[in-house]
Amino acid sequence: MPRLTIDADYLADMLKALLSIPSPTGYTDPVVRFVSGELEKLGLSVELTRRGAIRAVRRGVEPRGARAIVSHVDTLGAQVKYLKDNGRLSLVPIGTWSARFAEGARATIFTEKGSYRGTILPLKASGHTYNDEVDTLPIGWDYVELRVDALTRDMDDFDRLGIEIGDIVAIDPQPEFLDNGFIVSRHLDNKAGVALMLAALKAMQDDGVETPVDSHWLFTIAEEVGVGASSIVADDVASLVSVDNGTTAPGQNSSEFGVTIAMADQTGPFDFHLTKKLVDLCKGHDIRYQKDVFRYYRSDSASAVEAGADVRTALITFGVDASHGYERIHMHALRSLAELITVYLTSEVEIKRDFLNKGPVTGFTRQPIGAANQDLSRDVEDERLDAPDAPHHAGHA
Repeated sequence: MPRLTIDADYLADMLKALLSIPSPTGYTDPVVRFVSGELEKLGLSVELTRRGAIRAVRRGVEPRGARAIVSHVDTLGAQVKYLKDNGRLSLVPIGTWSARFAEGARATIFTEKGSYRGTILPLKASGHTYNDEVDTLPIGWDYVELRVDALTRDMDDFDRLGIEIGDIVAIDPQPEFLDNGFIVSRHLDNKAGVALMLAALKAMQDDGVETPVDSHWLFTIAEEVGVGASSIVADDVASLVSVDNGTTAPGQNSSEFGVTIAMADQTGPFDFHLTKKLVDLCKGHDIRYQKDVFRYYRSDSASAVEAGADVRTALITFGVDASHGYERIHMHALRSLAELITVYLTSEVEIKRDFLNKGPVTGFTRQPIGAANQDLSRDVEDERLDAPDAPHHAGHA
């Protein structure tokens, strides 16, 4: 089936809407409600886990061997660690990011009495007071503080305002959508992944396309702290494709254009057959792509496998410059990933043995082990079964 046309205006509108909703890990209820509402507008029923991870199933011809696409709605942020005697707040990060990128950020503190605005500043923020010491202060979370835009002179003021240790702090995204297709904002990881998934689903719904198996649309709430897809993958899912950011930087092969397919991250290689299928689909549908290996990176697929999900995993990404900092992406990559999702979900299932959770070696996949010019054709006698619905061998998921 040809790749579907992605509504770029809808994609951009979804990304703008998502970026406007603060959602650091631990404070995701508002964005969960928004995404759930959008999925229902697109015609899917939504179910939530106790804490709010989202699953919506689009029915295919066959429920077994379902395919899942997953992104996370949570972002980086901070949390109040200590109420300081000077009326400012000591912070700890939510997720892994440097205080270098926190300095100067505008932020919102969420309390039980309401929210307050503020700015994250280095401890020595005034050049008129500290002169060159402003430039020699070390970088780290112990060297920044949150100045609250309210009267906070002492502990009594904190108590009056209801600001407490543990309160969640959301960092302003400050998005810019440029006419040349570049998008600059914090939290593109992974609001952009959520937006492009919704755009891919919209394209499939608008065209009324049929898929060979059910597709599960998953949105997790705690990926930035490492436990994203640990409790959302259903037993009938055979393959899980994570959508997240790639790392456009020296020494990496990610790009802000096209699809960047991850071959491995810090948890190890992704599934050989599923990854090869995604590459072949890019080649066959003229979708620009490149491969990369990430060293200091994990995604929802890692948490799913660590939680015991026996699924094939892959990771497709949009290249992000300055990931977990002042991020930049390009609309070309977002549209390319959405196109790949549509062609993947509508493609035929070739490893039908994956319809079963367990089975005999008959029909199990093969990987090439001979020399490059050696005839690797297999002996099909032990690969073929007579039953029409029995699992059979093929090379891709």
